[in-house]
Amino acid sequence: MASVGIKDVAARAGVSVATVSRVLNAHASVSPAARARVLDAVAELGYRPNTLARSLRTDQTRTLGLVISDVLNPYFTELARSVEEEARALGYSIIFGNADERPEVQDHHIRTLLDRRIDGLLVSPADGGSALVLDAARAGTPMVFVDRWIPGADVPVVRADGRGAVRDLVAHLYALGHRRLAIIAGPAATTTGSERVEAFRDALAEYGLDLPAAYVGQGDFQAASGRRATERFLDLPTPPDVVFAADNLMALGALDAVRARGLRVPHDIALAAFDDIPWFVHTDPPITAIAQPTGELGRAAVRALADRIEGRTPQSVTLPARLVVRRSCGEAAPPEAPTEAPTEETPAGRSTP
Repeated sequence: MASVGIKDVAARAGVSVATVSRVLNAHASVSPAARARVLDAVAELGYRPNTLARSLRTDQTRTLGLVISDVLNPYFTELARSVEEEARALGYSIIFGNADERPEVQDHHIRTLLDRRIDGLLVSPADGGSALVLDAARAGTPMVFVDRWIPGADVPVVRADGRGAVRDLVAHLYALGHRRLAIIAGPAATTTGSERVEAFRDALAEYGLDLPAAYVGQGDFQAASGRRATERFLDLPTPPDVVFAADNLMALGALDAVRARGLRVPHDIALAAFDDIPWFVHTDPPITAIAQPTGELGRAAVRALADRIEGRTPQSVTLPARLVVRRSCGEAAPPEAPTEAPTEETPAGRSTP
């Protein structure tokens, strides 16, 4: 059986070869009706484009690079999954690189990806000033920052804004009677590390609360640093009422430290986290957390990068994070019992005796 070529697809769909090529390359200039005819013809004929040959003709490989900060962090695992799914829907493949929160490993992956002639790059920077990332952006490499960014770089940023959710968290803690609030911060060299501390400090100030230096623990977005910072908090003459970890892994490290001292959450000390993860509903007690719209961020980042590759100018995208209240910070006092019994029906619908 003769192999099916692009001309056969064009003839079956009643369009030009150029139109078929634009559809296969996810070009936005094709009408929905023409795109549907081409895709139907591809399916009917069993056409399989030769990606390598096409990349030689168009100087595109239909491959994107994604460098994430830490593949062991469930937040970035979910982000990577949504990126891969959206890229596949747009006709791209993804090559992943795990920076392990180390700038030198990040730059190694970026060099490798650029050598492989990827069409574009998604990066969650492990630091705030990688010269290699900045050089690649200045050289015209299609690039989008996701979750974190490098200030001053001419690169679209897709991220969540957690300031409102942090404000909601502090309001929740204040309502529960907590006044001594501490934070385990991420690396100050990352935008998320510095931004979350600033948001927390500003939210405390709205309630007339300070953030003493002793109540700021320096972490690195890894569990061990969360444990060390919490141990230091617990050794203070006046330990905090609450530990707010600026990411989920540091929160798990904080929980380990509390339990190692024989203390209970929230009876002895309360715990909250930035970046909600599925595990938090299964801890005892379930952990209050700030949830980012991770899947939406990944999909929006891929769409922005595809726009950049195809010559359009995408805008940065900022989506709101939200507070998810569970029991790790305490529970509000139950409502007072009514002074008089109901005279007509109980809530269950039965008449009172």
